[in-house]
Amino acid sequence: MTTLSAPRSDAEATTTVVVPLAGKAYDILIGPGLIARAGAEIAARFPGARASIVTDDTVAGHLAGALNASLEAAGLEPQTIVVPAGEKTKSFAVLETVVDGLIAQRRERGDLVVALGGGVIGDLAGFAASITRRGMRFVQIPTSLLAQVDSSVGGKTGINTPRGKNLVGTFHQPSLVLADTDALASLSPRHLRAGYAEVAKYGLIDDAPFFAWLERNHGEVLARGPALTHAVATSCRAKARVVVADEFETTGARALLNLGHTFGHALEASTGYGERLIHGEGVAIGMAQAFRFSASLGLCAPADAERVAAHLAAAGLPTRLADIPGDVADDETLIALMGQDKKVKRGRLTFILARGIGEAYVANDVPPDAVRAFLATERTL
Repeated sequence: MTTLSAPRSDAEATTTVVVPLAGKAYDILIGPGLIARAGAEIAARFPGARASIVTDDTVAGHLAGALNASLEAAGLEPQTIVVPAGEKTKSFAVLETVVDGLIAQRRERGDLVVALGGGVIGDLAGFAASITRRGMRFVQIPTSLLAQVDSSVGGKTGINTPRGKNLVGTFHQPSLVLADTDALASLSPRHLRAGYAEVAKYGLIDDAPFFAWLERNHGEVLARGPALTHAVATSCRAKARVVVADEFETTGARALLNLGHTFGHALEASTGYGERLIHGEGVAIGMAQAFRFSASLGLCAPADAERVAAHLAAAGLPTRLADIPGDVADDETLIALMGQDKKVKRGRLTFILARGIGEAYVANDVPPDAVRAFLATERTL
């Protein structure tokens, strides 16, 4: 069982990032000991509320007891709903289990759903909160690096279907995010590296200096050293800026956060959302492909694509189709899966491409033949 730090009296141990959405602003607290302090932080903001914890059977064994004790001590009358771990949990069947559990616990609209886990739990619990009693408040307590820097912020919730990832869901902002860096101690090295892909993404989108900083400091980040809090906070600030500019992904600004995801989601779907390729690994391959595709179209220098792939590989992440264990789906299957991407408009493929590191942009109406030609070259790497 993971040992959590006792509450810190030193306020400097916690970094606060504000997501200043009009009428629904919320805080992201980043630092050690936040699960132990969760009850006090939540009760101070939502007096009189009760809380239902939604978690998976892996995280429950490490962290649910500490969170339950913290919420109980603060008078939040916690109850817990435990679901299976893994991407396949983002399904209609498990969504029904969570919603039914909240109703059986007699939770009301003014109560709180507390998502304790990685991106799967955050997406699932947030979606359940958005539709139960026509909308309950929820708190994100992300326990993976990927969730702390990406999925816990911004209000995207949802589940997968056999036809694609995240195709059913809502925009439903959390009321508070508690990113406890101590919780990352329970992560396997593989899942920590997978989360790092989303950290690197923020540098590649529009912050070349941050990417250069990561090139120098990724070892300390992955070793959970002092650089980790800086990396998480910088990522959350970047995500917050984009969310405020384009909360519902209508202007195109928020679509930039999907750098690498068009390729990556297709690869995840083709491998069955299993352990062969977890989300951050798919994103890493997808980002390397997005830069190689950009270079093949003459948009960025080949040296930029090589630099991106070299950094991701140095962080222990896959960057090629050949890095995926087992057979990879044929090109037509991958293109068909890309056609189910949420950014597709009237059947036309949209990719996030780049003119250089820190210079990503939305490319609409990418010709399928160009994608086919590119994927053919990818088979040779």
